[in-house]
Order: sequence, then structure tokens, then C-alpha cells
Amino acid sequence: MGTIEVTPISPILGAEVRGVDLAAPVDDASFELIRDAFHEHGVLFFKDSAEMEPDVHVDFASRFGPLHTHPAAPTHESNDAIFVIHTHRDSTVSNGNGWHTDVSCDEEPPLGTMLQLNLLPPNGGDTLFACMASAYDALSQTMKDFLAPLTALHESEHVYRGRYAERGVDDTGKVYPSAEHPIVRTHPETGRQALYVNRGFTTKIPSLSSHESTAVLAMLLDHCAKAEFQVRHRWDRHDVAFWDNRRLQHFAMWDYWPHERKGHRVTVKGDRPFHRSDGVSAEPLKRISDGHF
Repeated sequence: MGTIEVTPISPILGAEVRGVDLAAPVDDASFELIRDAFHEHGVLFFKDSAEMEPDVHVDFASRFGPLHTHPAAPTHESNDAIFVIHTHRDSTVSNGNGWHTDVSCDEEPPLGTMLQLNLLPPNGGDTLFACMASAYDALSQTMKDFLAPLTALHESEHVYRGRYAERGVDDTGKVYPSAEHPIVRTHPETGRQALYVNRGFTTKIPSLSSHESTAVLAMLLDHCAKAEFQVRHRWDRHDVAFWDNRRLQHFAMWDYWPHERKGHRVTVKGDRPFHRSDGVSAEPLKRISDGHF
């Protein structure tokens, strides 16, 4: 394997990786470099890969940890760890079309997600990523102190019930997961603090009244979606994106109807979110008196 180049694409998250083909064997030294870059940048975009065979995709993702099986979506015929991402002219929903963190409703949500797209529309279909560590850093100290002891409920019934019926999934009688997680999550490997609420799954803050919960969540979700915390990836065929669900949210644009977008997604298991009061908080890039950038 030749020299691997990791080029940051913003001051707060994201990097392009060139010089490595994930469809071929990755040596240990290259893997360690990739893992370090993943922790540093939050999301990596591999630009020089050929199409990965399903078993190769699974094997490489497994080097980061045991693999996660989606609680609702149909899986690839060859391996339950592969989630087939496929949106076309007859689709009624498109996976990821809204700000979310993958499967945050699980008791132990995924560590990271690795997606390769092999069929793309002629234009559109970008994916946006937002850094929740930077979103946390930008809050006032008063708000950080207020949020530190709070938890939020993450539910999935409203997301998954009937969602994959068009793909042959009968979920009659199925119980979908829900979990309560800290609003401020400490990254288990870097120690950084990050906000851990999202529009897809987070429904309420149990320790607050209904009115208070609605207001606080609305403020946090609007804050998390600020453009200053984001990067936007325009896909080339066979690009691989690998993102850290403990630190990021993402939003897959569905602006390409009636065209088609298809690929394979493999997700790595994580651990139960926790908050540690001595976690790392960085100074925001810029602050003005009213809290806007």
C-alpha cells in the first residue's frame, strides 16, 4: 500500500483519505493511521476505493469492533450486518433524510457507520454531517451546567413502524427499542463532550415538565443544526464514508427523485453513552454576546 494522505476539509470535522483502497487488504500500520484519523476528524471520506465485496466490507468494519444489526431494516442476503441503502422512484421514504444519529434509540447505540455508495443519481444525494462536540463547545457555561445532569428519551416506534413494508418487512408484533441517554455525552476514546439529542429519535427530557422539555429540546435541536458545525459531502461513485455516531449527526439529502441511489452500509457496535464531568470541552471558534456565530 502506498502513502496515505489525510486532508482535513474543515476546522471542526471531516477529512478526505486518499492512497488506500478499502476493497483490497489494509495492513496494520495503515489501519492504525485510519483509526487515529477517525478519532481526530469524526468522519472520513475514502476517495480511492473500488467497489467492496460484501465480505470485504464486513471484514474491514469488524476491525473497529463487533458489528451491529439494524433493529428494523431488511439486511443483505449474504450477511445480516449489511444494511442495503436503496432509494428509487417508487420509494416512499429515503434512509437518513433528516438530522439524526444512527439508532440512538438502542441501549448501546452504534460506535460508527461505514457506507459505500455504488449507484448515484446524476446530481444531488449529498450527505451533511454536523459535529455535536463543536455544538456543545459553543454553548454558554450556564447552559452546559444546566444540561450536565439531564437525560433524554430516545424512541423508535414512530420512526420504524411500517417503514420498510415496501421492502417486504412485516413488523406486526415487533417491539422497537427505546433508551434514556445523557444529553451531554462523553466520548469514550477522546474524552470530548458532545450533545447527544437528535430530531430523528429524541422525544423528551423526562426530568422536565412537558412544556419545559419541548422548549429545551427545540432550542438544542435548532442549535445542533447550525451550518457552522457542518460539512457537506458530494459523493463520487464508490466513495466510502465512515462516521463516528458518538460525536456526529448526519442528514442524507433526498433531492434526486426520480433517480436512484444505492449502496451498502455496515455499522459497528458501540457502548452505553455516559457523561463524565471532567470530559474535555474546547473553546468555540468564535463567540459573540448573543451566542450566535
